[in-house]
Amino acid sequence: MSARVRGGILLLVLIGFGAASASSWVHYQMLADPGYTSFCDINESLSCTQVYQSRFGSFGGIPVAVLGASWFALVGLLTLATGRSTERDENLGSYVLVLSTLGLAVVLFLGYASFMVLGAVCILCVIVYVAVIGIFLLSGAVSSAPLRSMPGRTAADLGRLVRSPVAAAAAVAYLGLTVGAVVAMPGEGALLPDGAAVSAADEGAPASQESEFERFWDAQTRVDLDVPRGGAQVLVLKFNDYQCPSCAQTHLAYEPVFARFESSHPGAVRQVVLDYPLDPECNAQTPRGGHTGACEAAVAVRLARRDGHDAEMVRWLYENQSELSRESVRAALEDVAGMTDFDERYDETLEAVRADIALGEQVVVEATPTFVINGVVVKGGLQVQFFEAAIELELERSLAQASE
Repeated sequence: MSARVRGGILLLVLIGFGAASASSWVHYQMLADPGYTSFCDINESLSCTQVYQSRFGSFGGIPVAVLGASWFALVGLLTLATGRSTERDENLGSYVLVLSTLGLAVVLFLGYASFMVLGAVCILCVIVYVAVIGIFLLSGAVSSAPLRSMPGRTAADLGRLVRSPVAAAAAVAYLGLTVGAVVAMPGEGALLPDGAAVSAADEGAPASQESEFERFWDAQTRVDLDVPRGGAQVLVLKFNDYQCPSCAQTHLAYEPVFARFESSHPGAVRQVVLDYPLDPECNAQTPRGGHTGACEAAVAVRLARRDGHDAEMVRWLYENQSELSRESVRAALEDVAGMTDFDERYDETLEAVRADIALGEQVVVEATPTFVINGVVVKGGLQVQFFEAAIELELERSLAQASE
């Protein structure tokens, strides 16, 4: 491996490892603190949190960012070990080539998922992608052993590693740090039998002691919006855009939560979805909004609701967000709900959408989704266990007040 190639790979390793480590820290804070806002959450489209909270943010319960930092560390160690002998350089070059090829496949998949599926970009992730691609390109200039001989060479190298105190210590340190990073990441939260979420620090604490989440929740300010409760103890408002990937994700994630409360406390928890399309056609608060089919989508759901087809319409919209336009929404309304009066009813229905937007102005909606749980504004949503805990807390307090 030439000095120039070796130096280039090590530089990219440092850049990628730094970005992956920063991503791991952001993911850690996101899991540990339900109110955390990342420095790289710029808007709805440029948001690390949206990417980390998606199904692509973790693999087997381990944040992808942690796996990425471990990958860069391994490539860096292998690259540092080169330069001692031609045979060893060829072996190490083979390992770097295989790792960079696997890394390239992973970042291409994650990049596609981010840009095309989620519609969100994580700046730290992009830095990682660039570093991986750069390492892959440089690895092509590294002399490597034939791949068919790798099993035998790998076995021989493992034997040498065990016999070398320095190499063995480096390997143990690498594995220890990787396992430690995985273990240090907060879990998804422990659920009590009644579904209330607690952190590990709260387990075994006196019942009268407020949990960390309760303290966070009680510190939030509340707003008063003129939306009927319909007899519910807990009113959950969601300012929604049917073309927003995070709106679709929270819709799927929170459905079981609402179903559980409806089963255990019928009518006690009411969710109201309010329209806040990020489309300048109907929302003057988003003059540069890029969701050019969001106003039409909001109208279509309202029209489908007349005959009870709104759930099917919502599902279709979330599953086809990248294809939304006036024509596609009109056609979907006819196919899904059998309704052909989209154009005739559009303008009058859009006025109802604008009424929801006016409510959003009172909350100062900056991005979708924005939730309001009994007056507490939650921007972007919460991890599922915290979302459930918030509703549980509000419900318990409301029922306690009613019984006094």
